[in-house]
Amino acid sequence: MKKILVTGGAGYIGSVLVRQLLSKGYNVRVIDSLKWGGESLHDVINNKNFEFFKGDIRNSKDIKVALDGVKSVIHLAAIVGDPACSKFSDEAKETNWNASVNLFEQSEKVGVERFIFASTCSNYGKMKDSNSYVKEDSELNPVSLYAELKVKFEDYLLNEQNNSKICSTALRFSTVYGFSPRMRFDLTVNEFTRNMVIENFQEIWGEQFWRPYAHVDDLCRASILVLESHKDKVKSQVFGVGDTKENYQKGMIIREINKLVNGKVKYVAKDEDPRDYRVDFSKIKSQLGFSISKTVPDGIKEIKKIVESEIISDCYSSKFKNI
Repeated sequence: MKKILVTGGAGYIGSVLVRQLLSKGYNVRVIDSLKWGGESLHDVINNKNFEFFKGDIRNSKDIKVALDGVKSVIHLAAIVGDPACSKFSDEAKETNWNASVNLFEQSEKVGVERFIFASTCSNYGKMKDSNSYVKEDSELNPVSLYAELKVKFEDYLLNEQNNSKICSTALRFSTVYGFSPRMRFDLTVNEFTRNMVIENFQEIWGEQFWRPYAHVDDLCRASILVLESHKDKVKSQVFGVGDTKENYQKGMIIREINKLVNGKVKYVAKDEDPRDYRVDFSKIKSQLGFSISKTVPDGIKEIKKIVESEIISDCYSSKFKNI
């Protein structure tokens, strides 16, 4: 198998993706700065098809070492999410833009054949028509630095570099949930489920806003599907990753949790988060045959089981957040 580089491979999505790739027999190299530790990769470090390189994609020398002998790149490394990008704005600009451009340019020089970029549905921002759906060719309306940088690199990758020999694809991920070796409890489904199980209480603001959700396993499966798809189908393309039926308002999510956990909910009138979008994911289904394997109710059951088992001693620890 050709060698694949996963940037940010010790992260929430990356650590799941690494295991899926290894299970399919791929040779996998990870570059990660280990900002959140390396525990998520402890059990794969001795896999004969796995290599780890501790490095920062903002460092050109680190990128050069990481790309040696690589034929495909799945680029996940980033400062992820609106709060983190707001708090660490300089680092976000350096990582999510400057370092990403340098990574692509270096990839071209060494003959990388495929470049898959983890983008986000946050690029849609706020729908003009609250009764409609947005999709890949809809107008983008980023309302945060995180989304602005994702939109900017998408444009660079798919428009400015569309004549590159590299087969580049951008994947607009839904809001993620589910178990990962690099666990996070600051994601809506995971957080709400944890709070309702432990505290029997959840405060919700902006409950009317729409957002699509997808399990981390399915985001990784979609990444591998694009990697394995014919280049003519995915070159210079953007695909939303999720399922049209998996668009939820926050109030809908808490009602799903309440089917399993009795708890109180306090609704607060706040409009601090202006993101509001329902996404049509028919493109990835019709063109690549992708379908999800898990739904939000499945994810709620999964997180509920983990929390109740107490296998994680402190689900509120700061190590389970990304800020």
